[in-house]
Amino acid sequence: MQPSSGQGALYGIRDEDEVRYGIQVADIAAESGVHHLVYSSTDAIGDRPTGMGHFDSKVRIEKHVSSLPVRSTIIRPAAFMEMLLMPGFGLDQRRFNFFMYPEQSMQLLALEDLGQIVAAVFADPARFGGTTFAVASDNVTGRDIEKVFSDMAGQKISYSRFHDDVLASNAFLAKLTELLDNGILAGSANLAQLRKINPQLRTFQDWLAESGRVAFLEALCTSAKWDYGHN
Repeated sequence: MQPSSGQGALYGIRDEDEVRYGIQVADIAAESGVHHLVYSSTDAIGDRPTGMGHFDSKVRIEKHVSSLPVRSTIIRPAAFMEMLLMPGFGLDQRRFNFFMYPEQSMQLLALEDLGQIVAAVFADPARFGGTTFAVASDNVTGRDIEKVFSDMAGQKISYSRFHDDVLASNAFLAKLTELLDNGILAGSANLAQLRKINPQLRTFQDWLAESGRVAFLEALCTSAKWDYGHN
């Protein structure tokens, strides 16, 4: 995993930079005789370009990794649970705005689960070498998020999809929402198979009560705004 253009213009990483870094690391791995290369891509891609450079750059890196004479595994993480606690989604105002309609679902991934899955992949190269698979921890709806957040906060946290006016004024959010609606961003991980690799796979509720608890409580009283910007 290399610096990502998805970190935004603040870090000065362009899509072409991400592709260049990814290809260079893969080439060095092959030239150095690395026995097993694991590349962390994204599950937010499909058979055709998404139109978002941050996602499409990873497709280009995937293809290059697969072309090299080195045993490799490509994992495609879903959206991270940690992302939901970033400022700007409304938790400080006791609401939460996100991409899904209340009854629409989306897969989420806890960083700890990603680490445990990758550890299992490295531990069994014969099994996982040459494979590509999506990784997630749980599948949740907007209503699920509302209930888990409300239970943890001890008060109502109302959930709603981003308002149409917000989407109309922000091309970045609008495109991500479109990708969710057409299924690309919804996630494709086989959770039952992943639980065989990591039996302790976290639900969103478990994660929030454990690893995410401190960050969630901080988000409830953090009024800083994220402008949903993108490079």
